Amino acid sequence: MSEFTATVTVRLKQGVLDPEAETTQRALERLGFELGDLRSADQFEIDLDAADEDSATERVTEMTERLLANPTLHDYDITVEEQ
Repeated sequence: MSEFTATVTVRLKQGVLDPEAETTQRALERLGFELGDLRSADQFEIDLDAADEDSATERVTEMTERLLANPTLHDYDITVEEQ
């Protein structure tokens, strides 16, 4: 078994209302920053033991799809690195 760290980034799909990002974008624009768009995201770091990178990715994907992200509303990215 090896130790891995997975990073999962979960964000709302394009077209889904993101009130947190809208509020932040308006505040940044009031401060003088020009933005095309802004979206919020949640990031999770997961440390786990697995036989190999593929196994770690498979386990983290299952965790993400069962709890961390709602596939109807969210897109997600997963990266896995061996420690």
